[in-house]
Amino acid sequence: MAKSDFQYSGKLYLIPTTLGTAKITDVLPESIKGIIEKVDHYIVENEKTARKSIKDVLPEKPQASLKLNTLNKFTDPTVLSSFLDPCKDGLDVGLLSEAGCPGIADPGAEIVALAHDMRIQVIPLVGPSSILLAMMGSGMNGQSFTFHGYLPIDKKERKQELKFLERISSERNQAQLFIETPYRNNNLLEDLIQILNPATKLCVACDLTLDTEYIITKSVLDWSKTKVDLHKRPTMFILQKDS
Repeated sequence: MAKSDFQYSGKLYLIPTTLGTAKITDVLPESIKGIIEKVDHYIVENEKTARKSIKDVLPEKPQASLKLNTLNKFTDPTVLSSFLDPCKDGLDVGLLSEAGCPGIADPGAEIVALAHDMRIQVIPLVGPSSILLAMMGSGMNGQSFTFHGYLPIDKKERKQELKFLERISSERNQAQLFIETPYRNNNLLEDLIQILNPATKLCVACDLTLDTEYIITKSVLDWSKTKVDLHKRPTMFILQKDS
């Protein structure tokens, strides 16, 4: 890539974290340690958990050297560009997600967009993505899929949305992914069983990369005969209906 593509020498590194209590060395490549070793400026969702993540990867890095800016739903949008100021001085910045990969179902996407606007080089690093891991383990159409985030909370709206997702899944031969607040997972699974066609395939991918990992794909009819407790366990749901 030509140097003229970028206005500043400082780079924005998109640094992944674990999806839970998994051992760092089991899910993150050794190269992450080298990046964290040289980067002192970070953009994070939560300072406490970010410091822990950095310490887990590189225990010897002095916490006093870390300069953290918080990016969450309370952050004033007008200050976001200032988080990238170190790049103007030739210093690298790390964008750290709360779980998994920055920028994917994550507020960090705003920072990445700003970096492109400011002609700052963006470098995504390898790490666990719950969306991709769930798709990989589902056996559903990895050539065409859509992630929808959270479904409507209202019962009527949720039913309409699920029927819509089931229909377009059949029409487009496309897998449909979504999530729920972990303490409502069991309720969502009950809704899926009641609302979807019994022949529709449903994948439940829970606790990805953890010792308690659970990935099962079967028909909605078969799920109606299954007892599983998903309460407070990070879970990805995927549906696909045959054409």
